[in-house]
Amino acid sequence: MVTSLQIVQIIVAATLIILILLQTKGTGLGGIFGGDSSVYKSRRGVEKTLFNATIALSVVFFLVAIANVIIAK
Repeated sequence: MVTSLQIVQIIVAATLIILILLQTKGTGLGGIFGGDSSVYKSRRGVEKTLFNATIALSVVFFLVAIANVIIAK
């Protein structure tokens, strides 16, 4: 059971990294320092889907990590 959870965690982590890298550049902390003037731009289409998938996968990653710790005890 622990091995399967570790494999799932690795797959989710790799997918999460890919989703983060696919997102639009310049939407991070650059807007705080004046580097981005489109702070209030709403996400639409593929960008919104990537954003929501990133949030969902980060929650899944967190839950799998917690489950892995609990089961490993």
